[in-house]
Amino acid sequence: MRKTAVITGASSGIGAATARRLAAEGFDVVVAARRRDRLDDLVKEIEAADPAGRRGFARAVTLDVTSEESVAALAAGLRECHVLVNNAGGAHGLESVAEAVTEDWRVMYDTNVLGLMRMTRALLPKLVAGAGHVVNVTSLAGHVPYVGGGGYNAAKHAAVAVNEVLRLELVDRPVRITEVAPGMVKTEEFSLVRFRGDAEAAERPYEGVEAPLVAEDVADCIAWAVTRPPHVNIDRIDVQPRAQAAPYRIHRTS
Repeated sequence: MRKTAVITGASSGIGAATARRLAAEGFDVVVAARRRDRLDDLVKEIEAADPAGRRGFARAVTLDVTSEESVAALAAGLRECHVLVNNAGGAHGLESVAEAVTEDWRVMYDTNVLGLMRMTRALLPKLVAGAGHVVNVTSLAGHVPYVGGGGYNAAKHAAVAVNEVLRLELVDRPVRITEVAPGMVKTEEFSLVRFRGDAEAAERPYEGVEAPLVAEDVADCIAWAVTRPPHVNIDRIDVQPRAQAAPYRIHRTS
């Protein structure tokens, strides 16, 4: 029986890489995000990768995880769900708490925390019925604070707490809960969004780092977790490049 995986934030980066990888593993993937044009291109790419149909197929759904109505519409359009990858999120700004931009904090909380809650709440009945798996993509920022990370640290710490509560609440039901907490990952947009479109500033965090993680590295962790035997729950995966020991301890060659 084919299994269905829903991936939020699937229009780029870790979400798109996870969709490609899970489709290659045989999952039917529902790729969900706001930018429908990118999702449509991703669906075409996934389907073209295996014209014989041995892999899973893909379907695009326009989704805004900050909207109750958008999340409800996605859930209503699904017959079943076996894997939910809560990946939508992101960081905005590096201001100190003293100079915090309220709107940045609100957006980060609404996407990283409330979005995770909305999606999980909406799909949980289908996940229980399908002996499913929730994968919450958090960050090492959810475990290790750093200067300038106040809002993002706060949001990701909250997401970690939700993940751990879910594990406790669902221990008597056939649903697995996994947290994947990446460190430095170089994707096309994460740092660019954080630095408000300043491409030069967005490159600075990666300067001198020979091999930061890429989106496919995180997708590999997700795929491994969801393909373990049903009785095995991978509680948490911390994944960093070899050159990183903590958000504030990174080996740079220059």
